[in-house]
Parts: sequence; structure tokens; C-alpha cells
Amino acid sequence: MPSYSEMLQLFGFKSKNAVFRVVEKLIEAGIVAKDHLGRLIPSETFGEEAGGVPLLGFVTAGFPATVEEELADTVNLDDLLIKNKPLTYMLEVDGDSMIEAHIEPGDMVLVEKTNKADDGQIVIAEVDGEFTMKYFRKSGAKAWLEPANKNYQPIYPEHSLNINAVVKAVIRKY
Repeated sequence: MPSYSEMLQLFGFKSKNAVFRVVEKLIEAGIVAKDHLGRLIPSETFGEEAGGVPLLGFVTAGFPATVEEELADTVNLDDLLIKNKPLTYMLEVDGDSMIEAHIEPGDMVLVEKTNKADDGQIVIAEVDGEFTMKYFRKSGAKAWLEPANKNYQPIYPEHSLNINAVVKAVIRKY
């Protein structure tokens, strides 16, 4: 954890008293604690409150097997799913053009803002002034968008095709 002097510079404050007040609020919120020497440490419960979920082991998806539940670790969903937080956002899916990619209406997609994509990535793109989610396809200088539903046709841009984001995860609640 940074020292009060380091936080003074990080926050752009002019007094250590301002840092002290912020630290007190962080302690009250349970985000940080103090060790036996008075140094700041991350709170033990903060990982669970901030999205940490217990990882209990493995489950067989083939033939049934016995499973012993044991706390193996804690997984923070932000750390697992989000690599670049300032560029990451979520969208709710509306439409069925990606159902063969297992993306259904009502699902949430976690996307990372970018203007580049590799062939075969699922993207959020602006094509001829309208936004959609499809597979990005590229062959030579030609680029197009391909749905994951046989009831839809590929989209070949007439004027423009701009990548806005790449899909990183799909979240579905049952």
C-alpha cells in the first residue's frame, strides 16, 4: 500500500490531513485496515465485497463423480473478466443474430473499447451509420460482418465499417 506521502502526490492533495481523512473513510468502508504496526493493508473482507466469489474446486461435466467441496481460492470477477477497466463496459443484447455463438437476447456482453479487431472476433461495430454485434471478417482489404444465425445474411458495408469494441465475455442469468 502507498504511504501517506505517496498518496499525497497520487491524489494531488496539498496536505497530509486530506490524505488522513480519505484513509479514515476507506477504513470505515472496510476497504483497507491497519496492521499491528499501523501500516495500511487491504481489508480481508474487501475481496469478497468487491466481487470476490469463492472458488470451491471442479465439477465433472461428463459422467457423474463424487465431489468434495473445499475452498480452493477466491476469484475476483473484475480481475478475471476485465483487463482494461477504463475501456470496458457492458451492453444488453437485443436480437437473435448471434444465437449460434451462444449469445441470446437478454444476455449481457462485456466489451472492451478498441478500433481494431482480428478476423473472427465478435465485435460491436458501426456499419454505414448503424451499430450491431457480429463476427468481424477480413480477407485482404475486404472487411464485413457475419452473423451467427443462418436466418441472417452477412453485412457488407456500402460506405463505412468502424470497430467500436471487442466482446470479451457473455453473462447470462438463469
